[in-house]
Order: sequence, then C-alpha cells, then structure tokens
Amino acid sequence: MSKQVNERILFWGSCFALITTAFTFAIRAGILPELGDQFGLSAEQLGFINSMWFLGFPISMVLGGIFYNSIGPKRIMQFAFVVHTLGIILTIYAGGYTLLLISTLLIGLGNGCTEAACNPMIADAYTGNKVDKMLNRFHMWFPGGIVLGSLISKFMTDFALGWQAQMWIIMVPTIIYAALFYGQTFPKPKLEEMRSLKENVKALGSPVFIFLFLCFALTAITEFGPQQWVNIVMSESGASPMLILALVTGLMAVGRFFAGPVVKTLGQPGVLLGGSVFAAIGIYMFSIFTGAMAYVAAVFFAIGICYFWPVMIGTAAKRAPKTGALGLSLLGAIGMFSTSIFQPIIGGWIDSARSTYADMGMSGSELELAAGQATLAQITVFPLILIVLFTIFYIWQKKSDRKTVDEMAQATAAAPNIAKAPDNV
Repeated sequence: MSKQVNERILFWGSCFALITTAFTFAIRAGILPELGDQFGLSAEQLGFINSMWFLGFPISMVLGGIFYNSIGPKRIMQFAFVVHTLGIILTIYAGGYTLLLISTLLIGLGNGCTEAACNPMIADAYTGNKVDKMLNRFHMWFPGGIVLGSLISKFMTDFALGWQAQMWIIMVPTIIYAALFYGQTFPKPKLEEMRSLKENVKALGSPVFIFLFLCFALTAITEFGPQQWVNIVMSESGASPMLILALVTGLMAVGRFFAGPVVKTLGQPGVLLGGSVFAAIGIYMFSIFTGAMAYVAAVFFAIGICYFWPVMIGTAAKRAPKTGALGLSLLGAIGMFSTSIFQPIIGGWIDSARSTYADMGMSGSELELAAGQATLAQITVFPLILIVLFTIFYIWQKKSDRKTVDEMAQATAAAPNIAKAPDNV
C-alpha cells in the first residue's frame, strides 16, 4: 500500500525551500560590497556575478518543467538541495572571481528548481479556491524571506560578522527543507493529460496560456523593476530606499498570507486587474512625491504587485491545466528572463534622464532626484499596459468561469491519489 500524501509537510518543505531562495537574494546582496573589497572586483564583475543568479533560475525552471513528468518533483528538489549546498560552500571557500561566478550559477539553478517543483506540486496537492490560497501562502515567503534575510545580513554586518558566516546562515533553511521532504510521497498531476510532456506542449497553444505568458513578462518587470533600482531612483527622494523596500516586501508577505478570501471574492482576473491599477498608482506616486509621501506610494505599490506572481501561476494551473508543470515553469522563466532583459533598458532610461537634466543645468541631489522620478514615470507604462490587458482578460474570462470551475471539479473528483487537504494550514 502506497504512503498517503502529506500536504502539510510538503507545503512547509516548499516554504523553507523558497526561504532559501529569498536568503540567497538578500544575503548575497548584503555581502556584495565585502566580496568586491576582498577579491578586488570591479562593479562590472560584481554585476556579472549577480547575473548568474538570474541566469541559473530560468534555465533550471525550464528544464524542471520539461522533466517534471518523467522524474517527478522529489528528484528535482533533491537536485536543488545538492546545487544549493555546493553553491553555498563554493562561495564560502571561493578564491576569486571565477569560482564566485560558478557558485552563484549553482545557487540560481537550485532556486529555479524550487519554483519548477513546488508550484505544480502545490497546485496538484490542493483543489478549488485552496490552490490560490496555498500558492499565495507559498509565495509570501519570498518577500518575507527577503525581509528576514536583509535584517540578518544587516545585523551580522553591524556586529562585524564576516560574509562567510552570513553564507552559512543560508544552509539553515536548506537543511530544513531537505529534512521535511525526506521520505515523503509527492502528489501526481490531477489530469491524465498533465502527465504527458507531449500533451503539455500541445496545450501551450491554449489562448489563455499564451495570454498569460505575454502578461507575465510585464507583471514581473512591474514588480522587480522598481525594487531592483530603488537605491538609485529613490536615493534623493527624502525617504530611505531600504525602508521603502522593507515596507513593500513586508506588506507583500502579509497580503499573500490573506490572499484566499481576496481571490475568492474578486476572482483571479479581478485580482490581476485591481493589482495593475494599484501598481500604476504606486509607481506614478513614486515619480511625483518625496519625503513621507514616498512611503504612502510604497503601500499602493505593494498592494498592486502583491498578488501578481502567485495569482498568475494559480490562473494558469486552473485555466490552462493541461500545460502542467511545463506551463507553470515557463511562466516563471519568462518572468525572470524579462526582468533580466529590462534591467539594462531601465538603466538606459536613468542615464538618458541624467544627461537631459544635466544639460538643463541640474547637478548633485537635484539631478539625481529628477532623473529618478523621470525613470519611474517611464516604468509606469508597464502597469498601464497591464490595466488594458487584464480588463480584456476580465471580460473574456467572466463568461467562461462557470464552465471552467465545473470541468475542474469533475476532473479532480475522479483523482483518487489526492487526499483531502486540511482547511487550517
């Protein structure tokens, strides 16, 4: 007799795996100046090291999606543990630039495996509205982990605890997720078609999936664009860029924890449309306000981007289910890839704005403020486009919602391998 799926243990294992991802994002950012000083690295070299994190992520997400059906989430997470551990240890004992590149790439691969395995696993372990609820609670640990990792890094740096010690901290959630996953039975896909890579590939032509794929590129840069450049574009705003980042990620974590009732009330298309409106307002407020009002803008921005990533994943899982793990992995991959592609574009906007305002006679903090606000005004175009696209999606899906829910209910009712998930997770 096969062992029953324990959704609670699998969910918490997934959360600690995502905390590992968040720690690698926050702590590595915190130790970057120390790495530059110790190894005599230029800013360009540090930039290439950082890019390995973003490169490894989509590579392993795509490969994980392709091989999900044949090897399963358990083996993908075993591989994630191996490369996470190797990446952390190689970073700690790195002797220079080349090994730091390799170690960061390994960590990026582990992070991508976490998304590739855990998103479809959670979608398969739960049914109905609980899919959205648990995906949001899973994804709350990325912003939540960033807040926690940033505070740990700042505390250890303030107390002169070296960057090697900070890297060892990342091993804590890594070991915990490995221990939680050990010996567990993992759920199988709900629909028979979801278990076939051939059927997954065919389903990628679904109009809903194509629409979500294109939108994901815009939701990802709307979320990560302002956050990646917050230190530069907000440096002269009269508000603390790091406090703004902490406020945004903290509110995102809280919002995702309570996502279940929000998604149930507004529906997936409604949440995505509302998020686009709040994100546009928040970024525009960043572009015109300074001082205390920048924190108000941060609240609007956090509400806007809070549900983008998990609800997009949940929407694909429920409205294009036959794409399976491959579809969910491709969505995450295009999100990270678009973030990477748009980074130099945003950098170019900053350089151009600086040049323009310098020609107008501005200098110093006045120049930096004007350039930062002009850049944020340009970034507003992303959520404005999303408002149009998600309005179309809302009208389009409103008619098909009842049919979709009925079909999924019939399909999941016939799946004997999924035990009923407890409501008090």
